[in-house]
Amino acid sequence: MSTEILTTAGLIAAANAWLEQDPDAVTHTELEALITDAAQGDETAIAGLHDRFDSRLAFGTAGLRGELGAGPNRMNRVLVTQAAAGLAAYLLTHELSPSIVIGYDGRINSEVFARDTATIMAGAGVRAILLPRLLPTPVLAFAVRHLNVSAGVMVTASHNPAIDNGYKVYLGGDNHGSQIVPPADADIAHAIDLVAKGSIADLPRSTDFVTTDEGVVDEYIALTAALAGPVKDVVYTYTAMHGVGWETSKAVYEKAGFAAPALVEEQAHPDAAFPTVAFPNPEEPGAMDLSFAKAREVGADLAIAHDPDADRLAVAVPGRDGEWRRLSGNEVGILLGWRAAERAKGHGVLAASIVSSPALRAIAAGYDLDYTDTLTGFKWISRIDGLVFGYEEALGYLVDPAKVRDKDGISASVDFLSMAAELKADGKTVLDRLDEFAARFGAFASRQVSLRFAKISEIGETMTRLRANAPTAVGGLAVASFDDFENGVDGFAPSNIIRMQFEGGARVIVRPSGTEPKLKFYVDASSMSGEGAERQAAAEAVASQLEAGMREVLG
Repeated sequence: MSTEILTTAGLIAAANAWLEQDPDAVTHTELEALITDAAQGDETAIAGLHDRFDSRLAFGTAGLRGELGAGPNRMNRVLVTQAAAGLAAYLLTHELSPSIVIGYDGRINSEVFARDTATIMAGAGVRAILLPRLLPTPVLAFAVRHLNVSAGVMVTASHNPAIDNGYKVYLGGDNHGSQIVPPADADIAHAIDLVAKGSIADLPRSTDFVTTDEGVVDEYIALTAALAGPVKDVVYTYTAMHGVGWETSKAVYEKAGFAAPALVEEQAHPDAAFPTVAFPNPEEPGAMDLSFAKAREVGADLAIAHDPDADRLAVAVPGRDGEWRRLSGNEVGILLGWRAAERAKGHGVLAASIVSSPALRAIAAGYDLDYTDTLTGFKWISRIDGLVFGYEEALGYLVDPAKVRDKDGISASVDFLSMAAELKADGKTVLDRLDEFAARFGAFASRQVSLRFAKISEIGETMTRLRANAPTAVGGLAVASFDDFENGVDGFAPSNIIRMQFEGGARVIVRPSGTEPKLKFYVDASSMSGEGAERQAAAEAVASQLEAGMREVLG
């Protein structure tokens, strides 16, 4: 929500009002110092207050996510308490006997935010259940369905930098435990805005909430382990990327019958500082370097990585050039999708976000399954009726929709380990399987490019410029169609997305990131020409051509 830009006097008054209700010693001290310096005319302090008070972290379909600190444009105890009270008000108007389960990861203040949420929910009359300890996001998503509650909250910033935290909301009932979508997000945001007009000191609180036992965790572990196939002989490494994935993953792998992985000890346990990585995201260059070193040391067949809340999965394999390489999200997605199609036996739906590879559609056609494109985000994928498998190229996979309705890096890792073990037993590798895919379904090449901007406003300006000057060709390839999703396209809700289809079947999709100051574009090309490496090379050449062209177009 945007607010008016305040005068210095108004800014200091707003900051003092916030300070009076802030229960956190760290942010209280931070804000107190800014107020003192701003009152003395310090321009840096005044700018700091403007940054914190001229706007507010928007509550949307991703819930809340942002930098930790004082003020309404930061993640802190005041903001989270307002969000919890607004969500409680929403649940009380939509449910006769509302209930909620709350989880948290190992980031700074995650447990504090979770407990604040539990006390506010209980004080408002919502039956509140707190998970027993810090746990992965998939366990929380599972608990929403398993406990049959009205809603769920997971306190996590997933793979964002260490200075961030977030607040992810799920709904039960007719929403089946999926993340919120419109109009629920706007309704909850409105309720939060009403709470924010007052002081959180006036909100009722209660410690009459339940901290659940290990039963929900044990059930998640048992059901996830049951996904494993009969073949278990595979050598692998594992990293939790300083997050909360290892303890639960270890229990799952043991129960499934896999040997213990070679653990990347430096990244195995929760550490909110994320000391060995610049960004705790396995997609980032260098993030898996320690995994590669461990894999070379033990002669692994593959390396498994989870992001800090373990809802995403990254996989790396030894390349044919002797170097380790991380598979793209699309490569992992199509391999898992192929397995799901084989299991489905002609019944069910495969789904992927529109920015993911069209290869999954080809799989669905090959197995006489339905296929659905969705807008980006698992909040859309997870809602598809009859879903048997869904994925998004940003390392998110759902292999077990009956158990959980969100991306689940732990379940996906079990399925991938089973596949790797089966291939190994047949004398094959994961790369051999990708070759078999290209021979059967065609070669697909994808690029995902992120352009980082210093100011959020520059992203909007770039999208406006692209709309006003729609290219007729990119990289020498003619544009066959230019689709602006701003007013809705092909039945999709209005979104800030542009899609270009090219002569020959390639495509480019452009959209702002939902969680970072980035503009992303996605390139997809395919080829059925030639055989083996020739087929893949043809697709890669077109993708490279379009990537270079889009960099020029976007400046």
